[in-house]
Amino acid sequence: MESTGEASVHYDRWSENNINMNVESSQSTTMRIYNRACVGKTGIALRAAGVLCALVVIYIIGYVTGYYVHRCPL
Repeated sequence: MESTGEASVHYDRWSENNINMNVESSQSTTMRIYNRACVGKTGIALRAAGVLCALVVIYIIGYVTGYYVHRCPL
């Protein structure tokens, strides 16, 4: 039933030496920084810290602006 002639196709299994599992070394530096800072628990923490800093800056700007707008004239 099986053909042993030249028309048969031979599939080689992959050698473990040919498989590159080191994905991080093949990525660019910016992608490694992005993956470390923006994905996962670290990314969530950095976003939360960024939002908190932005809210504090907006609060300080509003406080200073309100102080100078509403102070009593001399």
